[in-house]
Amino acid sequence: MRLTNYTDYSLRVLIYIGTKNREELSNIKEIADVYGISKNHLMKVIYQLGKNGYIETIRGRNGGFRLARPASEINIGDVVRKTEEDFHLVECFNEKNSECVITSACRLRHVFQQALQAYLQVLDQYTLADLIINQNELKHLFNVK
Repeated sequence: MRLTNYTDYSLRVLIYIGTKNREELSNIKEIADVYGISKNHLMKVIYQLGKNGYIETIRGRNGGFRLARPASEINIGDVVRKTEEDFHLVECFNEKNSECVITSACRLRHVFQQALQAYLQVLDQYTLADLIINQNELKHLFNVK
């Protein structure tokens, strides 16, 4: 299973924001600088994270964004499901566009479906709080005080 950059960036943004105090706001420039990610990419990510209720955005001169709820309430499996476009591991997962001649009799599709469910079940066991338990080390790497 390979996640898109969009999901990767979404998780990284949440990790970064999660290391800050609840009152502190983050901005796109600082996250772009820390991770070396395009600001344009991050604007889309931030917008979607806000729309999905993971972060709240504050507009204005001193605006920015922060977590909309405690890190312990942000489930990683949920984030991945909401940020991935699809989970078509193989062509036949999308029956409408499958050209594989053995799709109707193939058992491999069911094996991949089970594997995908197991993968998501593991992600469902973790929250953002689990990913930022080492906040001091992360802050050091981010060069955040």
